[in-house]
Amino acid sequence: MRNYTGLDKLINSFDQALRSLVPGATSAHRLNPGDQVESQLGVSEARHVAGLMRVNHSGEVCAQALYHGQALTAKLPNVRKEMQHAAIEEQDHLAWCEQRLDELDSHTSLLNPVWYGLSFSMGALAGIAGDKYSLGFVAETERQVSLHLLDHLSQLPPQDQRSREILEQMNTDELQHRDTALKAGGVDLPAPVRITMTAISKLMTKTSYFI
Repeated sequence: MRNYTGLDKLINSFDQALRSLVPGATSAHRLNPGDQVESQLGVSEARHVAGLMRVNHSGEVCAQALYHGQALTAKLPNVRKEMQHAAIEEQDHLAWCEQRLDELDSHTSLLNPVWYGLSFSMGALAGIAGDKYSLGFVAETERQVSLHLLDHLSQLPPQDQRSREILEQMNTDELQHRDTALKAGGVDLPAPVRITMTAISKLMTKTSYFI
Protein backbone atom coordinates (compact mmCIF):
# COMPACT_ATOMS: atom_id res chain seq x y z
CA MET A 1 0.00 0.00 0.00
CA ARG A 2 1.29 3.43 -0.91
CA ASN A 3 2.37 5.76 1.88
CA TYR A 4 0.89 9.17 1.17
CA THR A 5 2.97 12.26 1.84
CA GLY A 6 1.59 15.41 3.43
CA LEU A 7 1.33 16.98 -0.02
CA ASP A 8 -0.59 13.94 -1.32
CA LYS A 9 -3.08 14.27 1.52
CA LEU A 10 -3.45 18.01 0.91
CA ILE A 11 -4.15 17.47 -2.79
CA ASN A 12 -6.62 14.69 -1.97
CA SER A 13 -8.42 16.93 0.53
CA PHE A 14 -8.69 19.69 -2.06
CA ASP A 15 -10.07 17.22 -4.62
CA GLN A 16 -12.64 15.95 -2.12
CA ALA A 17 -13.73 19.52 -1.35
CA LEU A 18 -14.23 20.31 -5.03
CA ARG A 19 -16.26 17.14 -5.56
CA SER A 20 -18.50 18.08 -2.64
CA LEU A 21 -18.97 21.73 -3.59
CA VAL A 22 -19.04 21.89 -7.39
CA PRO A 23 -22.53 21.10 -8.79
CA GLY A 24 -22.53 17.94 -10.90
CA ALA A 25 -19.14 16.77 -9.65
CA THR A 26 -20.54 13.96 -7.48
CA SER A 27 -22.27 10.86 -8.84
CA ALA A 28 -24.42 8.46 -6.83
CA HIS A 29 -23.33 4.84 -6.45
CA ARG A 30 -26.93 3.73 -5.87
CA LEU A 31 -30.09 4.42 -7.81
CA ASN A 32 -32.11 7.43 -6.69
CA PRO A 33 -34.90 5.97 -4.50
CA GLY A 34 -37.33 8.56 -5.88
CA ASP A 35 -36.85 7.62 -9.53
CA GLN A 36 -39.84 5.26 -9.60
CA VAL A 37 -42.43 7.76 -8.37
CA GLU A 38 -43.87 11.02 -9.67
CA SER A 39 -44.76 14.24 -7.87
CA GLN A 40 -46.94 17.10 -9.04
CA LEU A 41 -46.41 20.29 -7.06
CA GLY A 42 -47.81 23.79 -7.23
CA VAL A 43 -45.50 26.79 -7.42
CA SER A 44 -45.52 27.56 -3.69
CA GLU A 45 -45.19 23.89 -2.77
CA ALA A 46 -42.24 23.45 -5.12
CA ARG A 47 -40.56 26.51 -3.63
CA HIS A 48 -40.95 25.16 -0.11
CA VAL A 49 -39.71 21.68 -1.04
CA ALA A 50 -36.73 23.26 -2.81
CA GLY A 51 -35.87 25.11 0.39
CA LEU A 52 -36.03 21.88 2.38
CA MET A 53 -33.92 19.98 -0.14
CA ARG A 54 -31.38 22.84 -0.23
CA VAL A 55 -31.01 22.50 3.54
CA ASN A 56 -30.62 18.73 3.21
CA HIS A 57 -28.03 19.17 0.47
CA SER A 58 -26.06 21.56 2.70
CA GLY A 59 -26.30 19.00 5.48
CA GLU A 60 -24.73 16.41 3.20
CA VAL A 61 -21.97 18.85 2.25
CA CYS A 62 -21.29 19.16 5.99
CA ALA A 63 -21.29 15.38 6.34
CA GLN A 64 -18.77 15.02 3.52
CA ALA A 65 -16.51 17.60 5.13
CA LEU A 66 -16.88 15.98 8.54
CA TYR A 67 -15.88 12.55 7.30
CA HIS A 68 -13.04 13.90 5.16
CA GLY A 69 -11.63 15.83 8.10
CA GLN A 70 -11.89 12.85 10.42
CA ALA A 71 -10.36 10.43 7.92
CA LEU A 72 -7.40 12.82 7.60
CA THR A 73 -6.64 12.76 11.33
CA ALA A 74 -8.04 9.40 12.51
CA LYS A 75 -5.40 7.36 14.29
CA LEU A 76 -6.65 3.79 13.79
CA PRO A 77 -6.81 2.36 10.24
CA ASN A 78 -10.20 0.70 10.87
CA VAL A 79 -11.70 4.01 12.01
CA ARG A 80 -10.26 5.78 8.98
CA LYS A 81 -11.80 3.08 6.78
CA GLU A 82 -15.20 3.54 8.45
CA MET A 83 -15.02 7.30 7.82
CA GLN A 84 -14.18 6.78 4.17
CA HIS A 85 -16.99 4.23 3.70
CA ALA A 86 -19.53 6.53 5.31
CA ALA A 87 -18.38 9.41 3.10
CA ILE A 88 -19.04 7.30 -0.01
CA GLU A 89 -22.61 6.57 1.10
CA GLU A 90 -23.12 10.25 1.90
CA GLN A 91 -22.12 11.02 -1.70
CA ASP A 92 -25.32 9.31 -2.77
CA HIS A 93 -27.31 11.67 -0.57
CA LEU A 94 -25.46 14.65 -2.02
CA ALA A 95 -26.22 13.58 -5.59
CA TRP A 96 -29.87 12.72 -4.85
CA CYS A 97 -30.54 16.12 -3.23
CA GLU A 98 -28.84 17.94 -6.07
CA GLN A 99 -30.88 16.01 -8.64
CA ARG A 100 -34.11 16.88 -6.82
CA LEU A 101 -33.13 20.55 -6.69
CA ASP A 102 -32.54 20.49 -10.46
CA GLU A 103 -35.97 18.95 -10.97
CA LEU A 104 -37.48 21.74 -8.89
CA ASP A 105 -35.61 24.33 -10.99
CA SER A 106 -33.70 25.49 -7.93
CA HIS A 107 -30.08 25.69 -6.78
CA THR A 108 -27.74 24.53 -4.04
CA SER A 109 -26.82 26.88 -1.20
CA LEU A 110 -24.31 29.64 -1.93
CA LEU A 111 -23.06 29.20 1.63
CA ASN A 112 -21.89 25.61 1.13
CA PRO A 113 -18.16 26.53 1.09
CA VAL A 114 -18.60 28.09 4.54
CA TRP A 115 -20.34 25.00 5.91
CA TYR A 116 -17.73 22.72 4.36
CA GLY A 117 -14.86 24.65 5.92
CA LEU A 118 -16.44 24.69 9.37
CA SER A 119 -17.36 21.00 9.26
CA PHE A 120 -13.96 19.92 7.93
CA SER A 121 -12.23 21.78 10.76
CA MET A 122 -14.55 20.26 13.38
CA GLY A 123 -14.05 16.78 11.95
CA ALA A 124 -10.27 17.14 11.89
CA LEU A 125 -10.24 18.40 15.49
CA ALA A 126 -12.43 15.49 16.56
CA GLY A 127 -9.99 13.09 14.92
CA ILE A 128 -7.06 14.73 16.72
CA ALA A 129 -8.90 14.45 20.05
CA GLY A 130 -9.01 10.67 19.64
CA ASP A 131 -10.91 8.02 17.74
CA LYS A 132 -13.52 7.45 20.45
CA TYR A 133 -14.42 11.15 20.36
CA SER A 134 -14.26 11.18 16.58
CA LEU A 135 -16.75 8.32 16.43
CA GLY A 136 -18.88 9.98 19.09
CA PHE A 137 -18.91 13.11 16.94
CA VAL A 138 -20.19 11.05 14.02
CA ALA A 139 -22.92 9.47 16.16
CA GLU A 140 -24.10 12.86 17.45
CA THR A 141 -24.00 14.41 13.98
CA GLU A 142 -26.06 11.59 12.49
CA ARG A 143 -28.56 11.83 15.36
CA GLN A 144 -29.09 15.52 14.67
CA VAL A 145 -29.30 14.97 10.91
CA SER A 146 -31.96 12.31 11.46
CA LEU A 147 -34.03 14.74 13.52
CA HIS A 148 -33.84 17.30 10.69
CA LEU A 149 -34.88 14.69 8.13
CA LEU A 150 -37.86 13.59 10.21
CA ASP A 151 -38.94 17.21 10.56
CA HIS A 152 -38.65 17.75 6.81
CA LEU A 153 -40.58 14.58 6.09
CA SER A 154 -43.44 15.96 8.19
CA GLN A 155 -43.38 19.18 6.13
CA LEU A 156 -43.48 17.61 2.67
CA PRO A 157 -46.72 17.95 0.70
CA PRO A 158 -48.57 14.59 0.76
CA GLN A 159 -48.26 14.20 -3.00
CA ASP A 160 -44.47 14.67 -3.08
CA GLN A 161 -43.58 11.00 -2.91
CA ARG A 162 -40.41 11.62 -4.92
CA SER A 163 -38.80 13.74 -2.21
CA ARG A 164 -40.23 11.48 0.50
CA GLU A 165 -38.55 8.37 -0.89
CA ILE A 166 -35.21 10.19 -0.98
CA LEU A 167 -35.42 11.53 2.56
CA GLU A 168 -36.59 8.23 4.02
CA GLN A 169 -33.62 6.38 2.51
CA MET A 170 -31.29 9.11 3.71
CA ASN A 171 -32.65 8.78 7.23
CA THR A 172 -32.19 5.01 7.17
CA ASP A 173 -28.55 5.46 6.14
CA GLU A 174 -27.89 8.16 8.75
CA LEU A 175 -29.20 5.99 11.58
CA GLN A 176 -27.07 3.11 10.36
CA HIS A 177 -23.98 5.34 10.37
CA ARG A 178 -24.82 6.42 13.92
CA ASP A 179 -25.18 2.84 15.14
CA THR A 180 -21.94 1.82 13.40
CA ALA A 181 -20.04 4.67 15.06
CA LEU A 182 -21.36 3.73 18.52
CA LYS A 183 -20.56 0.04 18.05
CA ALA A 184 -17.04 0.96 16.93
CA GLY A 185 -16.41 2.68 20.26
CA GLY A 186 -17.90 6.14 19.99
CA VAL A 187 -18.60 7.93 23.28
CA ASP A 188 -21.08 10.61 24.26
CA LEU A 189 -19.74 14.10 23.67
CA PRO A 190 -19.59 16.75 26.43
CA ALA A 191 -22.73 18.88 26.68
CA PRO A 192 -21.00 22.12 25.52
CA VAL A 193 -19.90 20.37 22.30
CA ARG A 194 -23.41 19.05 21.62
CA ILE A 195 -24.90 22.50 22.26
CA THR A 196 -22.42 24.12 19.88
CA MET A 197 -23.17 21.54 17.19
CA THR A 198 -26.90 22.18 17.58
CA ALA A 199 -26.42 25.96 17.32
CA ILE A 200 -24.38 25.64 14.12
CA SER A 201 -26.93 23.21 12.70
CA LYS A 202 -29.78 25.65 13.37
CA LEU A 203 -27.84 28.49 11.72
CA MET A 204 -27.19 26.34 8.66
CA THR A 205 -30.84 25.29 8.47
CA LYS A 206 -32.25 28.79 8.68
CA THR A 207 -29.87 30.35 6.13
CA SER A 208 -29.58 27.55 3.57
CA TYR A 209 -33.35 27.40 3.19
CA PHE A 210 -33.22 30.81 1.51
CA ILE A 211 -29.65 31.26 0.23
